Amino acid sequence: MVSRLSDSVRYVQGVGPKKQELFNALGVNTINDLLYYFPFRYEDRSMPVELAGIKDGQICLVKVKVKDSRLKKMPYFRRSRKVRDIFEILVSDDTGIAKVTWFNRGYLAAKVKIGAEIFLYGKAFYKDNALTFNSPDCQLVEEDSPNMERIVGVYGLTGTLTSKFLRKVIDNALKKYKDLLIDSLPHDIRIARGLIGIMQSVTNMHFPLSWDMAYKARQRLIFEELFYSQILVHLRKARHKQQKSVKLDVPAGFIDKIKKNAGFEFTGAQVKVINDIMSDISKGYPMHRLLQGDVGCGKTVVAAVALASCALCGYQSALMVPTEVLAYQHRDSLGDILEGMGFRIDILTASLSKKQTEKIHAKLADGEIDIIIGTHALISEEVRFRKLAMTVIDEQHKFGVAQRALLPKKSDITPHCLVMSATPIPRSLAMSIYGDLDISVIDEMPEGRPVPKSFWMKEDRRGEVYDFLKTRIKEGRQVYFVYPAIDDDPELELKSIKKMGAELKKVFSSERVEVFHGRMKAADKLKVIEDFKNGKIKVLVATTVVEVGVNVLNATVMVVECPDRFGLAQLHQLRGRIRRSDIQPYFILLGDISASDAAYKRIESIVASHDGFQIAESDLLQRGPGDFFGSSQHGFPPLKIADPIKDMELLSDARDCASKIINDDPYLDKYKNKIIKEHLYFWFQR
Repeated sequence: MVSRLSDSVRYVQGVGPKKQELFNALGVNTINDLLYYFPFRYEDRSMPVELAGIKDGQICLVKVKVKDSRLKKMPYFRRSRKVRDIFEILVSDDTGIAKVTWFNRGYLAAKVKIGAEIFLYGKAFYKDNALTFNSPDCQLVEEDSPNMERIVGVYGLTGTLTSKFLRKVIDNALKKYKDLLIDSLPHDIRIARGLIGIMQSVTNMHFPLSWDMAYKARQRLIFEELFYSQILVHLRKARHKQQKSVKLDVPAGFIDKIKKNAGFEFTGAQVKVINDIMSDISKGYPMHRLLQGDVGCGKTVVAAVALASCALCGYQSALMVPTEVLAYQHRDSLGDILEGMGFRIDILTASLSKKQTEKIHAKLADGEIDIIIGTHALISEEVRFRKLAMTVIDEQHKFGVAQRALLPKKSDITPHCLVMSATPIPRSLAMSIYGDLDISVIDEMPEGRPVPKSFWMKEDRRGEVYDFLKTRIKEGRQVYFVYPAIDDDPELELKSIKKMGAELKKVFSSERVEVFHGRMKAADKLKVIEDFKNGKIKVLVATTVVEVGVNVLNATVMVVECPDRFGLAQLHQLRGRIRRSDIQPYFILLGDISASDAAYKRIESIVASHDGFQIAESDLLQRGPGDFFGSSQHGFPPLKIADPIKDMELLSDARDCASKIINDDPYLDKYKNKIIKEHLYFWFQR
């Protein structure tokens, strides 16, 4: 039978049916999966040390001779202690002696005999001035094994799998199958960057000849992962530009009308973004643009310009948002901004009655609605547009990749698309994740909006915080209390939001205090928000549902309870809710925090900085990238070893390299790019 890397891991020497199940549990199903199942760290077992020079607590490799041994089997009636046997040996080299003990490893007695030369690797300590090892890794010097006198990998395990067994199986696989590995990086790209070949890389990832070779192997494989993620990004961008869309010839002067309705001058950043959009929609291919900017920077006005541009040219446009509260807020905002321009604006959400929903569906299909604002209801199967030519997706990170892709498919025309996010991503990373989109940033706030004063107040100062809030309320201001839990959580010592609301009603007994969370009925949520906007409610006790879509200019104080329960980016998003007017806002983090370094760093970062992009970078550095590409873009192979934050330099190089290749050869038809095309085909086949 011809061996293939796609064959089951069962074909590797040493893997039986039971071990195959354990490998499958690790996601290792094929020989290829096994070869690419890399260690998460290494141990330096390359040089044995002398017993006499070992320090207390030192992890080391020693080469010794067995001087004496004893196997002690525990009596049956004492087995409840989970110690079945104790195997002890006395070992020595030319410089000293040591005692070694293993628990429940009695089988070693048949292998480790008096007079045998062995390697031991483990942590040494001194007990009663005697050098001792407890349960070290052990191997006969004469034994052929990949576990000693070298740098060895430590792997993620499951069940009864051990690193020692895994190394042996991988060693067997490399000996038999590594010649089947095909290098997916073109030769000229590797040579230009001094990257080693694939066989050398995979071998040295598992069994590095030196620390330098381990580094070179990682660099090569990291570049490969990032390179192919960027190839896919730029292929998508090339595909976008090959599509056709309507050219929108927008009448002059309409933006001045929007400015007049908005009642303020646009910032320089807003003007630049609007010019970018006007340029995009005048071309023959669809706009695909990402608009980034902090909460309150003026993205809604830019969206209004995009939606109105489409409507003025006789086409329909749609704005999709993640919550009903935000949908109704946008309907009101757009109604004001576009007042007097004759647009037919409507809303579609899941809470509408069946009769109302059917009426909206009919109007959309007949072209009687110019601008529709809605939630996920916009992508339901029943929705049809007559001539949808513009889609705007707000808070795009709140939608799944597939959901974002469904709205543009509601039209026979390939619509222009603008996606907006109030969660900033450092530009270099945004270009890598969303490289198929053109990127615009609003990095200015409208004039006259003070920066929130941010504080962390410990639990013993809660009374001071309450007194401060009462003073602000007397001055006519309103307050948010953000709480992390809807229900009681005894394990985390969190009360339910209802209990917290009840306590705050007692504290602010002369004011109206209401609770607001995501499990409330849509009508109840809208009623609470309406009363809060109208000033009838002075204190709103809410979960992070207020992070999106609650816009109350007079609410200028926010207290976040248990701040260590929130992410850094989330805290910054919440703070943006109170920076909506010319009144000085206050952002208070209230409560003792956990002792973890990460929690302290988050609190320090949010108090010290108000720059959304700086905070986003801190957030990424603190929590790591996670499924960086896969969660943002559909169809990306997962990153196994690359870290886009730590490997920023390689990511930038991979992006530039991929961009040049796709710009020169968008179909990857040239002979020099054959390897890239075949690798993509192989990956998608898998």
